[in-house]
Amino acid sequence: MKYVVILGDGMADRPIEELGGQTPLAYAKTPKMDELASKGEIGMLHTIPDGMKPGSDTANLSVLGYDPRKYYSGRSPLEALSIGVPMKETDIALRCNIVTLSEEEDAYEERTIIDHSSGEISTEECAVLLEAVKKELETDIYKFYVGTSYRHLLIWENGEVLDLVQPHDVLGQKIGPHLPQDAALREMMKKSYDILVNHPINLERKKKGQNPANSCWFWGAGTKPALFPFEEKTGKKGAMISAVDLLKGIAVGTDMKVIHVEGANGGLNTNYAGKAQAAVDVLTKDNYDFVYVHLEGPDEMGHQGSVEKKVQAIENLDGKIIRPIVEGLEAAGEDFRVVILPDHPTPICLRTHTADHVPYLLYDSTDVQEHSWHYNESEAEQSGNYIAEGHKMIDHLFAGG
Repeated sequence: MKYVVILGDGMADRPIEELGGQTPLAYAKTPKMDELASKGEIGMLHTIPDGMKPGSDTANLSVLGYDPRKYYSGRSPLEALSIGVPMKETDIALRCNIVTLSEEEDAYEERTIIDHSSGEISTEECAVLLEAVKKELETDIYKFYVGTSYRHLLIWENGEVLDLVQPHDVLGQKIGPHLPQDAALREMMKKSYDILVNHPINLERKKKGQNPANSCWFWGAGTKPALFPFEEKTGKKGAMISAVDLLKGIAVGTDMKVIHVEGANGGLNTNYAGKAQAAVDVLTKDNYDFVYVHLEGPDEMGHQGSVEKKVQAIENLDGKIIRPIVEGLEAAGEDFRVVILPDHPTPICLRTHTADHVPYLLYDSTDVQEHSWHYNESEAEQSGNYIAEGHKMIDHLFAGG
């Protein structure tokens, strides 16, 4: 038996008036997910433990079977594992987003955060910008490391785990009240704006009508993680396919195989075909038992507040990831169980994460059911199936076969 998790990051949502009161998941044309729902099981899952912040860090740990209350030490340390940054026990890792701030105001504190992802800027462009920041601001205490797209890393020697604001939580707001209380971090953010605002790359981006990547934003502080190997925990040999350092870092920390797919960028136009084929290959050719396929697109479109693009991201997941993976395993003659789900909702109306329950879909190729279900939030709720602790989903997936 082969096992697959296909995760549409932030895919769940709330009813939207312009979609006739439907969620993007209900509105989107998802024939493959609906077919699997009619032959399998749907239900609701609580991925975020009560009292913890809703995020892809805690939620994806849950889905992989790691109780965040036990294993979570912060988001950025997981990303550090992916980037290959050696952390000391006394180091603190922080996410360093390169964001878009408004430029009309005189004072930094008066600026508004427009885009947490700087228009999903490429890694190549953003690496040049981060190098300019490093040249001016890096010290023996603060070290910058390049990640993917707008997502980078700051290591703070002998630092503190501070409560820092996630940039996607305050989109459209003046940044003053949300800046770090720590004077050094706040000053670095201010100086980064002065370094980046007139950088040639940003001047060119503005000429093209693109959002400039004009300021660092620090958040997600945490200590060196200590995760338990996935194969020892589950008895399954596992692999991870994702474009983002957070998921790759979780895989590194749990000794899963990290599969790098060229052109996978965490955006709407990622290399879907490459990710789907890599998933089929690792199960059928490399003899792995389990693969976790993570798609960032729905979450990014939720943060952007784009109904149309979020629907498109969900349809791409259905047609370009789920269909070829399922058909590839069927063609190879493999028995398999697949669970499809979001990690958390990213409602269009809020443009950030919530801790609401999420719908899951479980299909077993050896135990085909007959239902009238479609895969969406309301029908998953109506099913009556409910898993209260997200980290138990992996046991539910492995229970068959």
